Amino acid sequence: MSTRTLLLTALAMLAFAGNSLLCRLALRDTDIDAASFTSLRLAAGALTLWLIMRLRMTKRISTGSWPAAAALFVYAAGFSFAYINLDAGTGALILFGAVQLSMFAWGLYRGERLSLNGSCGLLLACAGLLVLLLPGASRPPTGAALLMLVAGVAWGVYSLLGRGVNDPLAATTGNFLRATPLALLLSALFFGQARWDMPGLVYALLSGALTSGIGYAIWYTALRGLQSFQAACVQLSVPIIAALAGSLLLDEALSVRLLISAAAVLGGIALLLNAQHRRA
Repeated sequence: MSTRTLLLTALAMLAFAGNSLLCRLALRDTDIDAASFTSLRLAAGALTLWLIMRLRMTKRISTGSWPAAAALFVYAAGFSFAYINLDAGTGALILFGAVQLSMFAWGLYRGERLSLNGSCGLLLACAGLLVLLLPGASRPPTGAALLMLVAGVAWGVYSLLGRGVNDPLAATTGNFLRATPLALLLSALFFGQARWDMPGLVYALLSGALTSGIGYAIWYTALRGLQSFQAACVQLSVPIIAALAGSLLLDEALSVRLLISAAAVLGGIALLLNAQHRRA
């Protein structure tokens, strides 16, 4: 792996973790509501990606599809509403676990078979999520956890729909452009609860333009220098970065339950990825 690829990959992982931090910070410490945050994030992301595509001198930008845009919208909305009551690290772990497990589940449905190590990894990851969601003093709120699970499954669906596209950045731009009207409709439905302030507005725009739009552009550039196995494994760092940053920057507690769950979920997914890599 070249130094350039390593640097781009590190920046992309920081951007992905930054989405969790910015969303949690906005919904915990400012007056912005979740629906407005979702709309501003998607609109800012769409505008940023559109500008990047224009700089590439690409004439045809409106790629993507409505099914993918709908999955993107469900992810973004569930993500925002879940972070009203979830810590940054907990939310990132549930999201990442749901994304990976939903994609593995689709593979099993399509007839893929797991080795013994892969089966053990799947069971370990599921057990880790179960440990996090079992009743107890440090269990995350059930409703928020379920919303984040839905967001993770939606992102998994979005990822599956995006496999094999010729130009991932153009497809993502089109999907963001299509998802923005859906988010605006959500904001209209919650118009009576709409509220925002300048810090909340800034966090939403940063989440959309910087950690989503530019973050995705950096990631697609980094992917050119990564093998599929490397690209999958490196994302294991995102929940850890989010949890540590949440503890340092947002004064969120690193509970024993979260640490045990993170070790099980991320370790299980690592086993799954390694088993797939060996079979390939």
